[in-house]
Amino acid sequence: MAAAAGAKKAHRTWDKVLVSAFLAGAYIAFGGLVAISVSSGLDPETWGTLPTLFTGATFTLGLVLVLIAGSDLATGNMALVPLSAMRGKLGLGDVAKNLSLVLLGNLVGALVVAYFLAVQTGVIDDADASGNAALTYERLASIAEGKALGESAWQTFLRAVGCNWLVCLAVWMSLAATTVSGKILAIFFPIMAFVAMGFDHVVANMFFLPAAIFAGVPDVGWGETLLNWLLAGAGNLVGAVVFVATSYWYLFLKDQPDEEPDPAGAESAGRA
Repeated sequence: MAAAAGAKKAHRTWDKVLVSAFLAGAYIAFGGLVAISVSSGLDPETWGTLPTLFTGATFTLGLVLVLIAGSDLATGNMALVPLSAMRGKLGLGDVAKNLSLVLLGNLVGALVVAYFLAVQTGVIDDADASGNAALTYERLASIAEGKALGESAWQTFLRAVGCNWLVCLAVWMSLAATTVSGKILAIFFPIMAFVAMGFDHVVANMFFLPAAIFAGVPDVGWGETLLNWLLAGAGNLVGAVVFVATSYWYLFLKDQPDEEPDPAGAESAGRA
């Protein structure tokens, strides 16, 4: 089912891939925005590390929307599309084209939410704001500064590896679930865990870092942002291909004959 889903994603026309990826980028940004809103104003001296748990629990909304509503997220495709190539359904060119288009669509979707729905709405304001907008600004600044300025290149890469190992496990397990509630449960814990641990998700960072720039967070610029995306994207790719796609291909698919997928099952999986 996973290999069939990857092939279906790669065989879509470029315009449908871009629209689907735009939606996924927006959905992940919605998850990031609600996570900021819920966890802002929680003083670490009082709450300790609990704000990271609240951030992770609410951020799961993003992948729930991606997998249940249906859209193309680059980090999930980094496992499903290469897995399909390992089964001989796609070539390396197909994989590269799909991931490039999906990353582009994800970026546009995340930027639209960051600029128009996070900053222009006043949900996140600037440093001179008051009330709830000031609290969300401070929370966003803390997250963005930590990712853009507080991690070494090696740390960002490794955090991205761990992130997408967990994200792709969430996608993999959701394919096994046959109900909406089962899929949500499969998604919740891995996504909550990677966010709570401070790992780096390239599409989430396409929201957090530009939103910080749009809100005027000091010292977070496009240079630091682009470097973070490059390192996070590379780490996410390694986490997906090595630890999920290759591992499960070797365990379950390497010696299995290629079979025609169940149409209903492939259709459901293709939305992931």
